[in-house]
Amino acid sequence: MILIGIIEDDEEIRKGVQTFLNRQENFACEYSYGSVEEFLKNITSVNIPNVLIMDLGLPGMSGIEGIKLIKEKYSDVDIIVFSVYNDSRRIFDSLCAGATGYLLKNTPLEEIKEGIELLSKGGSPMSPQIARKVIEHFSQSNAKKKEPQSPLSAKEKEIVIGLVDGLSYKLIADRMDISIETVRFHIKNIYRKLHVHGKAEVISKSLRGEI
Repeated sequence: MILIGIIEDDEEIRKGVQTFLNRQENFACEYSYGSVEEFLKNITSVNIPNVLIMDLGLPGMSGIEGIKLIKEKYSDVDIIVFSVYNDSRRIFDSLCAGATGYLLKNTPLEEIKEGIELLSKGGSPMSPQIARKVIEHFSQSNAKKKEPQSPLSAKEKEIVIGLVDGLSYKLIADRMDISIETVRFHIKNIYRKLHVHGKAEVISKSLRGEI
């Protein structure tokens, strides 16, 4: 039996979800409250639900503050955010606070049931729009990590490649069709921009992906 609680200030929504869940096999939704404060007043470690469905825009303590507090007191409870908000800030604040899932309020009741079942099996139910934002966030973060900002110009980068390839100043000059003096000028700028004092340090930084 999965014990479920709901924190939702809209009584019609709260009662509707509660009634539906209580009709499902192996579900018991006995705990229904309009605020975090009311929930904490009535719940103890003896009757804490397995799953808590929770709104964010609540009277009194906000949903995100409530998630943090509830997870601190009852670490085993799984919390599914149930909200109209789909902006990135609230999504990630909720997940960082300890939420295990995030469903939008236009989610059909049958999908809420499936989300709770998924949660009980170790999954993290999310509305498609929410999952997309999470994926985009991590994709962008990885791209930023893979492409560090370089202080070097395109020509300076080309010279660094020549150094890594083991070319002399003359061979670099021949490859780039510039004079040796121009190569020396660029190398001085490279040292200054990278805060290094020699060719070996430049090559080392390049091999580590720091340029």
